[in-house]
Amino acid sequence: MRLPRAGQLRTPVRASMPPFDSCPSVFPLLPLFLLPLFPLPLSSALVLPSSPYRRGTMSHSASSAPVSHPSEPDPSVPSWQWPEAVWRGHVEAVRAGRPLTPAGWPGGARVAVALSFDSDHETIPLRDGETSPGRLAQGEYGARVGAVRVLELLERRGVPATFFMPAVSALLHPEEVRQYAEEGHEVAVHGWIHERNTLLSAEDERTLISRALDTLTELTGTRPTGIRTPSWDFSDSTLRTILGLGFAYDSSLMADDEPYEVVAEGRATGLVEIPVDWIRDDAPYFTMDRYAGVRPYTRPRDVLEIWRDEFDAAYREGGVFQLTLHPHVIGHRSRLVILRELLDHIGGHPGVWYATHAQLAEAARAQLLPRTGSASPEGSR
Repeated sequence: MRLPRAGQLRTPVRASMPPFDSCPSVFPLLPLFLLPLFPLPLSSALVLPSSPYRRGTMSHSASSAPVSHPSEPDPSVPSWQWPEAVWRGHVEAVRAGRPLTPAGWPGGARVAVALSFDSDHETIPLRDGETSPGRLAQGEYGARVGAVRVLELLERRGVPATFFMPAVSALLHPEEVRQYAEEGHEVAVHGWIHERNTLLSAEDERTLISRALDTLTELTGTRPTGIRTPSWDFSDSTLRTILGLGFAYDSSLMADDEPYEVVAEGRATGLVEIPVDWIRDDAPYFTMDRYAGVRPYTRPRDVLEIWRDEFDAAYREGGVFQLTLHPHVIGHRSRLVILRELLDHIGGHPGVWYATHAQLAEAARAQLLPRTGSASPEGSR
């Protein structure tokens, strides 16, 4: 019997930019000691013309809910002096709505397992204008070695996965992205060049996401239905852009362990969120940058223990175990072994449904529809 979930309390999802990217090999350009001098994101100067408290709206094709955002507060006013309309407006801009975990998973499975790989490759240094062969080679490893090993492992285990790939990465490695699709995996949008979307104007952000969507469609022959924003962040215009381009799901926010519907200013959008978390991401544990303070600080075996515990809890609750990996990170020999052992551990449990993020989103979206006895999405068990 499933107990009521805390997600029904509609806890907030909007937060400040996390301390590092999903591939945190490069810190923000500002030194840490200067950050307190900048209480607002740099994108605050790139706002659309608007009334004092609201911006323009855009509706999702499947929902009539408008999506608007409060204006940025005066940077000269500290946050503890903001009027309630300002701080409440920012908190309510993007929130978690209805929990979308079904009473049962397809085929009578007890747990859903959704593996994802962000094939960033060379786009991390390129995004920051870094073109040294040494930095680019770190990304090239992901395409030349890591992705090959990952695909071989998934094929041996018969496990489907979702590959979120920046368009520039796909253009640099077109055969790789085609192989993902040909082997039955999902390919989804992950920005143009792994850009920091909070530093873009609304127009530029929409242009880059639209261009990435078209590029992946052309290379794979299938239009992606999902998006993961670079660095797992939303600008003030990201949700409008995602809805306007017709994506079925997003996988960038962290308001729950289980899928939920995204709510904009208290109104349902129809957009399914497949939440992520830094705990279930390989990059924070293993990233190395010799010119910054980023160092691997956790033994791979310790990370395996964390991920096993995450899966075991999801299994007990009948929920979702979602994992985010990167070919250039997890693809190294001493790290890929923990992915093998994790799959061994998962495979030792009956009633496991392996699904792409699109399949998981379809199962979650069914909770938004009237009970009509529609067929369940297909996956692998």
